[in-house]
Order: sequence, then structure tokens, then C-alpha cells
Amino acid sequence: MTKWFSAPQSVVLARITSLVQATFSAAIAFQLAINPAFAGDPFRDNNPRAIGDKTEAAFRAVFQKGNYPEAENYLKQALANEPNEPLAYAMRASLAYTNNDVATLATYSTKTLEAGQKLIATDPLRGNLYTAVGTFLEGAVIITREGAGGAAQALGKLRQVYQYLDKAEAISANDPELNLIKGYMDLLLAVNLPFTNPDEAIQRLEKNAAPQYLVDRGIAIAYRDLKNYSQALDYANRAVKATADNPEVYYLKAQILHEQGRQQNSRQLLQDAIANFDIALSKKSQLPADLVKQIQSERSRANDTLKSLG
Repeated sequence: MTKWFSAPQSVVLARITSLVQATFSAAIAFQLAINPAFAGDPFRDNNPRAIGDKTEAAFRAVFQKGNYPEAENYLKQALANEPNEPLAYAMRASLAYTNNDVATLATYSTKTLEAGQKLIATDPLRGNLYTAVGTFLEGAVIITREGAGGAAQALGKLRQVYQYLDKAEAISANDPELNLIKGYMDLLLAVNLPFTNPDEAIQRLEKNAAPQYLVDRGIAIAYRDLKNYSQALDYANRAVKATADNPEVYYLKAQILHEQGRQQNSRQLLQDAIANFDIALSKKSQLPADLVKQIQSERSRANDTLKSLG
């Protein structure tokens, strides 16, 4: 499970900065997903764990609606009233990362780690899982603050992440929450590190992870990064169907269509990409400002690509 750490350290260090930066938000998003099918647990129908109402509402706001301001409001209440739930702290850290608030990211990374460690006594599966998440977040703080200069230290954190994930897996190898988080991390490592195999990570997600719409979204991202745009579009369409109110899934679909359109010199695909960028931007008030700028920039590039075809 940690075989990629045996690769030459120079190769790993060369990629660790971009890897953590590229994967952080998405990895945290996937572990914090919400599925309305289960009243208190977004991952399990057997042996469910309860989470707080306000934390759950924040999940819905971000991952079903793509509504960050609404999520912020719910999280304020969750942090005050549900202090033992590590998901709330991790989500607060994730939003801080999105807002480039490094101080708050550092604070809630530590709180996530502490809450995970405390939970080990009563729920060792989730306790080890969120100790891993907190450790991962602390690695992201190092990279955010120090860039390539913190690569070696961040690599050490990533090793610890997988040690805690292995402990969780030893308790329940088929747990859907564990497989969502670990599968997504494995998948992103496989996409970014050439000596790893993405097929194993995709299989982990498809076989044991939940909720399904986040499985589909993660695999779409992976296939996009692997430049397998046909497969990526298939999974993105599944995610759009399941979370039709979330502007971020339209943004993902637009990215895939843009790259596919460039590859095939297809005006239709590029027009479809622009249409999906526009759907995402129609709800820009829900999204972080930097993300809106990024979507606008990519829409502009897609329009330039379309014009270049004559």
C-alpha cells in the first residue's frame, strides 16, 4: 500500500509540492461528502456513525449545491455545537485553503488531527482515518508556507498519512469512507507519479467507496488528468446527473470538453465546453472568488481555442 515510497526520493521530492497543492482541496472534498440517502452517515448504511446536524448541513451546502457562503454559516454553528466531530474541523481547514487563509488552515489542521486522535479510543477506524487526514492537512500547511523548501518534511507527513490509513484498513478493509479517502489519494498519487498504477486506485473506488456521485467525480478527474477524455466525460456526466445544482461539476465537465475539443479540433465540443463554463459561472455568487476567476480564465481560453478553428 505504501510501495510508492520506495521510489527514488529525488523523484518523489520533485513532485511532492505540485502533488499536495493539486490534490489537497479535492481529497478533502471527497472525504467530506454528503449523500441524502443516509440520515446521519454519508457513507454507510450498515453500522452508520452519527454526525451533527449543522455539520451535515454544511456538507450539503458545499457538495450538493456548491454553495460556499451557506456552508460557512453552517460551519460556524457546527464548530460551536459539535466540537468532537473531526469532519467539521477538516472542512473548516479545507475552506481556509480555498480562501488562501494559511493561518486558519494551520489552526484547523491541528484541530482535525487532535479530534482524530481523540476519536481512536471510541472509534479506532474513523479515529485513525481522521488522524491521517489531519496529518495530510499539516503537510499541506508546510507546502503552502514553504513551497519546494518544505518538500522533504511534507514527504515525511505523507508517509505518516499512509501509516494511519493502513491502521484503519486493518480494522475494516471494505469500509466505504476509508476507501473513498484512500482510493482518492491513491488515485491522485498514481496520476502524478509515473511509477504507480491508477487502475488499482480506480478499482478501490468503484468496488468499496461511497457515496457514488463522489466516486464518479473523482474518477472523472483522474481520467481527465490521464488525458482519457472520453472516459472522463462519462464519469463527469454521472456526477452532473447526481448533483445537478453544483456549479463545480459543470466546471469539471467543461474542462474535459475543452481538452477533448482541442484534441479532436471539434467546434461542437468546444461550444459545449463554453456552455458548461457558463452554467458554472451562472452561480458564481456561491463560489470562492479565486475559483470564479479561474473558471472565467479557462472559459476565455476555450473561446480562443474555438476562434482559432475559424
